[in-house]
Amino acid sequence: MFNRKIGIDLGTCNSLVFVPGKEIVLNEPSVVAVSVYENKILAVGKDAKEMTGRTPDEIRVYRPLRDGVIAEYRITEAMLRYFIQKSPGLRFIKPELMIGVPVGITSTEKRAVIEAGMSAGARAVYTVKEPILAAIGAGIPISSCSGHMIVDIGGGTTEIAVISLGGIVVARSLRVAGDKIDVAISNYVKSKHNIALGEKSVEDIKMNIGTAMKEKEEKVMEVKGRDLVSGLPRIIKISSNEVAGASEETLEEIVKVVKQVLRDTPPELSADIMDKGMVVTGGGALLSNIDVLITEKTGVPSFFAEDALLSAAKGAGIILDNLDSYKRSIMSK
Repeated sequence: MFNRKIGIDLGTCNSLVFVPGKEIVLNEPSVVAVSVYENKILAVGKDAKEMTGRTPDEIRVYRPLRDGVIAEYRITEAMLRYFIQKSPGLRFIKPELMIGVPVGITSTEKRAVIEAGMSAGARAVYTVKEPILAAIGAGIPISSCSGHMIVDIGGGTTEIAVISLGGIVVARSLRVAGDKIDVAISNYVKSKHNIALGEKSVEDIKMNIGTAMKEKEEKVMEVKGRDLVSGLPRIIKISSNEVAGASEETLEEIVKVVKQVLRDTPPELSADIMDKGMVVTGGGALLSNIDVLITEKTGVPSFFAEDALLSAAKGAGIILDNLDSYKRSIMSK
């Protein structure tokens, strides 16, 4: 019996595909390489990402999602088709897709996601708000009458929501997340060290020594870039505390919106959140000490979800397995 359902966490940086019964079957960068002259897709995912910053004029590398929504429709459609074909047992079957979308998505942006999924070969496309998916994937019992708060930091957007009785009570979507931290690090290195770094180098810095708060024991990393004065390649050393300083402004924006959501939360639910703490999830949550920073700035305990990067994709899979139970969460505006 073929499985006809798949859940997709369609992220700005990475996309994950969950097949019920098989768990996460794909975890690929949301990147597509296109031949300009032939108007043909050359590579998708990891293969395309390896080409970033290394292509001749006739090849363009696109990230078709920006700030959590579709920026390049045709390329997103090609990427979805690739994900469907790569999923086990779905090459010749039209599956049902469950796709996560940001809380702040407009009806036009939501329609673009549904149409891209249908054009890519899906039989039906369901969209669910990202915080609902992330909460379910993180093991939060969203249907209980107790309040739960989730901070989902992705590549393009940060989704913050208070969930109770299967629905979102208060939510904010901020188009500031992991990508903006990358830009902040890149700009810092440019102004302080006069070095231009490639996207991959900046990402390596964030992954290896990135931290949300300055530490007593600094980590140091060597990075290679192009000297802006001489134009020649140069190696510099950068510390984790420098990364924390560069990221400070971006993280402050995220904390500011977390505080807004807490202020707008009804008192009964505030008490629940204070008891349980808030759950931090998403790829951006992998930045070291971000939970400590949120706790320090808000006074509310916070902790990482298990498998923070995979939460939304897992949540999509759980909903697909239990569509009737979660119907109200899917239908909510």
